[in-house]
Amino acid sequence: MVNQKLKERFLKYISFDTQSCEEFDTIPSTEKQKDLAKYLNEELKLIGIKESFMDECGYVYGYLPSNCNSSNTIGLIAHLDTSDEASGENIKPQVISNYDGGVILLNEKLNLLLDPKEFEYLNLQIGHELITTDGTTLLGADDKAGIAIIMTVVEELLKSDIEYPNIIITFTPDEEIGRGTNAFNYDYYKEKGCSIAYTLDGGEPNVINYENFNAASCVVKFNGKSIHPGSAKNKMINASLVAIEFNDLLPKNMLPSLTENYEGFNHLVDMTGSVSEAQLVYIIRNHDLDIFIKQKELFNKAEEYLNWKYGYNVCEVVIKDSYFNMKDIVLKNPEVLRLVESALIENNLVPKYEPIRGGTDGARLTFEGIITPNLGTGGQNYHGPFEYLDVDESSIMVNVVKSLLKKHK
Repeated sequence: MVNQKLKERFLKYISFDTQSCEEFDTIPSTEKQKDLAKYLNEELKLIGIKESFMDECGYVYGYLPSNCNSSNTIGLIAHLDTSDEASGENIKPQVISNYDGGVILLNEKLNLLLDPKEFEYLNLQIGHELITTDGTTLLGADDKAGIAIIMTVVEELLKSDIEYPNIIITFTPDEEIGRGTNAFNYDYYKEKGCSIAYTLDGGEPNVINYENFNAASCVVKFNGKSIHPGSAKNKMINASLVAIEFNDLLPKNMLPSLTENYEGFNHLVDMTGSVSEAQLVYIIRNHDLDIFIKQKELFNKAEEYLNWKYGYNVCEVVIKDSYFNMKDIVLKNPEVLRLVESALIENNLVPKYEPIRGGTDGARLTFEGIITPNLGTGGQNYHGPFEYLDVDESSIMVNVVKSLLKKHK
């Protein structure tokens, strides 16, 4: 059954354009994220959260004391920014109240279709209420669905007699560009005694994530030798061609389009170049730390080889680690996962574990002492025009989170 309040909230939240942008070093990276942050801070106060604030970096925090004198404090976290891979401006959602299992026309002009033959999970959502895009933007379910779930949970707890622990609500900016915890208020969590939290930033409602990629970024700069092409023989070194040569030295089978599950990848995300200068930007990902280290070494070996071949520093590799797999730390605290399993079963869902083929605020938080697995929200096909939200599944997650909090009391 659709939770109408959750649906209303979600449709309101996606009306805010909150794209983050990696090109800017400010926190948040875009000021427009603060528009939604201010709205959420005021909404928390309106529903009865007396201790609620937005800080100068656009983070929103709210604290709900336990109604049963619990000594436990649990964090509920979602991010308010959207990906810069597709526009988040002027979103025009389309509501399908009773999905019949057929092909969904997103945009006739662009011939964009949500076809269950291609997007097979749709076959499990017949009869559900879906919210799609109009094919010109992303939707914003990632992660405004998570925000809507948390807000609805908190409001319903305040109106119920369900016993719950102390709760910290947190909405972060810049998660999509890997900076969601850069200005996180760890001291506030320590002050409230919070060492366990859950991000609501996944897809299917029965899926639990506690394994994520080890991640790094890599920038490779190439310095060529520009000579007039008419007299270039044995003199010109074309930086753009050296860049192509560099990429060809990397494993051909480690592309995102050729990998799945626990398989890592090297992803070329940007390239620029001329004869004189060129640049390649990669992200490097792997669940296995040992393989991740060897992956990075291949970039350095390619650099060494090309510099040797051309006899000077024709290229320079700069690799920066972004975050690490939280698996081992979470598994030292198995009760955190067992309680989620129990909450899912209580709501007639079969728990399933899947590795995240990406990152999560929870990874950094876990390494900072706040154990933070990730839960589903009902969203699918993030970061593009095929994104949609199953409102029935989001509504189920409201009940799952309430069950989970009750078990933590």
